[in-house]
Formats: sequence, structure tokens, C-alpha cells
Amino acid sequence: MLSTHRALLLAAMALLLPGIASAQAVFPDRPIRLIVPFAAGGGVDVIGRIIGRALSENIGVGVVVENRGGAGGINGMDAVAKAAPDGYTLLASHSGFTAMPGLYAKLPFDPIKDFDGVVTATSGAYVLAVANRMPFKSVAEIVSEAKDNPGKLNYGSAGIGSTVHLAGEFFKSITGTDILHVPYKGTGPALNDLVGGHINMLFGPVIAILPLHQNGQLRALAVTSTKRSTLAPDLPTVAESGVPGFEVLGWYGLAAPAGTPKEVLAKLNEATRRALTAPEFVEQLEKQGLEPVGGTPVDASAFIKLEVARWTTIIREAGIKPQ
Repeated sequence: MLSTHRALLLAAMALLLPGIASAQAVFPDRPIRLIVPFAAGGGVDVIGRIIGRALSENIGVGVVVENRGGAGGINGMDAVAKAAPDGYTLLASHSGFTAMPGLYAKLPFDPIKDFDGVVTATSGAYVLAVANRMPFKSVAEIVSEAKDNPGKLNYGSAGIGSTVHLAGEFFKSITGTDILHVPYKGTGPALNDLVGGHINMLFGPVIAILPLHQNGQLRALAVTSTKRSTLAPDLPTVAESGVPGFEVLGWYGLAAPAGTPKEVLAKLNEATRRALTAPEFVEQLEKQGLEPVGGTPVDASAFIKLEVARWTTIIREAGIKPQ
């Protein structure tokens, strides 16, 4: 009798244990930390917080944004790379993240090996604009002038290593031209000098360039995406303007420490992608000159790998020495 009772008890416990284990493994059961590797107020911070709010609303727990700046974003990125791979610490990833291996001689992390992509949430094109005093009405005219007079033209950027700096170097490389780079401490000062006619051209964010173009303060010529932007449908792409293969996007997403369980990545991905179809979320992105992207965690990781290879090559060919 006792052995029969014991057998029944053990059988009952065996049936309960999977349920108990499952309850313990439910994700998420506490707030998620989203590390923005820059100070508050910048572009990565603004978009990171928008994505964080959307994730929180759809996944059922709070998402706490932590700004951990320093060393050009390295400190925050390294903190995520070394965090437990459990889905509770995420990185607000962005296009500059994948340029790091080309810009730095030594990094404490590898963007490919030490991170799993969660989602590429949003992206936006840049706009090639010229000062009003310049005669150019097309990209082809810029290329022609640069080839006829090497080193005569210049372009401004938000600083050495910025995406718009690399866009300029990519443009020079793919067109075989020599155009002088003039770095500034941010997009604002560079735009001011473009409007003032002190520099010839630059690649800038859609939301910064279009109002100045519409007001007649500068001339927008083309967008850097492979397809025309829905935010500026009248502008051709640089590629269709005679520079095939040219594409530069500013993108933002989420990444997790390498080794994060696939089911956790899938849940984070699904919660974020659900927001990408919400009208209010899309409206917030459009105000920042961005459009929703989406895709799976596998897509996000593959995109990171592709972008690292592309920018490392561009940086090397441009002769930019790693710091």
C-alpha cells in the first residue's frame, strides 16, 4: 500500500514539475534594461527611447533606459556584450555600431561575435545637399566637377567617424573623386556653414535638410537610400543619379549579448515588430525622418555582419586610420 501511494505521489510530482519549471522560465518576469551608449538627448537616445516605450507596451514589463556614454559609445556597448545573455539587458544599436571595427584598432568586444541581433527596427536615408552658391543641379554635375578639379570641392560632416563622414568617403571611393573633408562638432554647425556658403556640400539627415531645402536656404539633390524615400519622394536616389551601388542608411535597432536563447530573442523581436505597424509609432518615426523596417533576429544578425564588412572595407579604402 505504501509503495503504491509513494508511486502515485511521485507520478503527480512528475506531472507538476514541468509546469513549475515552465513558470520559472517565463520571460520576461522583471524589467528590461535598455542601454543607450551615448548621453541623453542625442539621436540614438531619442530613437532608443521610442523603441523602448514600444517594446514595453507590447511585452508587458517596464523597459528602463540607461544612458551609459563615454569612449565614443564603447563603454555602453561593452557593458551589454559582457552582460548575462538572458534578454534582460539590451543595446540600442545603430548604424555607427557596425563601423566600430574599422574605426578602432582595439575594441573590447566584437559586434558580430559578442552580440545577437534582435531587430532592425527603423532606418532613414540621408540627403546630399549643396550650398545655394554652388551651380550644381544634379549629382552627375558634382562628380564631373570633382573629376575635372581634384581637391577643389569640399564636404562637411558631423565629425570624423560619423555616418555622414563615412557617406562622403564612400561617395568619393565609388565615384573615383577627390573631395576635401571638413569635419565639424555636430550636424548643426556643419549645416550652418553650408547655408552660409562656407562649405560646398554635405550628407545630412532628412529632417534637418528638407526644411532648409523647402525654404530655399540650400539645395537638396538626392537621397542615399536605394529606393526613393517616402518622406522626400521627389528627390532621386544617388544611385539612380549616376552612382550605382551607392547606399547609406542611418538605422536603429536592438541587440542582445551573444548566446541569448532563441525563444527570448523571438519574443523581444515579435513585441518590437508589433509596434512597427502601429500608426502612432510610425508617426513618431516619421517625425525623426525614419521608416519602419522589421525582420527576424536572424535577419538583424545578418545585417550587422554585412554592415561591419562593408564599413570596414570603406574605411580602409578611404585611408582612415583606426584610433
